[in-house]
Amino acid sequence: MKRITFYLDFISPYAWLAFERLPEALEGLSYSVEYRPVLLGALLQQSGNPGPVGIPSKRDWTYRHVSWLGHSLGIPLQMPARHPFNPLPLLRQALACSADGSVNRFVAGTLLRHVWVGGHDALDPARLDALAEALAPQLKPEMEPQGPAVKALLRSNTDAAAAHGVFGVPAFGVDDKLFWGLDSLPMLRAWLEGDAWFGSGWGASAQVPSGLGA
Repeated sequence: MKRITFYLDFISPYAWLAFERLPEALEGLSYSVEYRPVLLGALLQQSGNPGPVGIPSKRDWTYRHVSWLGHSLGIPLQMPARHPFNPLPLLRQALACSADGSVNRFVAGTLLRHVWVGGHDALDPARLDALAEALAPQLKPEMEPQGPAVKALLRSNTDAAAAHGVFGVPAFGVDDKLFWGLDSLPMLRAWLEGDAWFGSGWGASAQVPSGLGA
């Protein structure tokens, strides 16, 4: 059985779409998934990437694109009342349900639906209270959402993701391979099925020399 690490930040609409699509995309295969919350903003900063919301026209396109993808795929997706927003309260709430930095599918899905279903404000205090109540049975007794242990887990997850080459979410790590984005799910499946292309194509396709500055 292959073990997949799913790196996600609840601020990402593509993470929500990939979360919903993953079971269907990998149907029939033997695998397990650990969901690892990471701080997307820190990963973007480390890679010098402003992200789609840093470019106004790209921001507009991204919101239209994910809304259409939700419609096309039959996945409920309504843009939250404000976006982007500070995802730290949600990331910390999730990791208060973890002892090792990974969360189960119920926790990940509860947080993602909180943001992406209904078009509400993700940081509305009353909704955050309701979210905490929904996740209360999942909380680890020694973990407090605003406590140092939870904050340390988030830093550790984000640093480990960066060390493995993660530059955005959703990203999927399996064996020594990293797959990025919703549209990488067919490629991820091909790896799990033993597609022969990976024997040469994976390494060779990344060896093209840059023509910039030549």
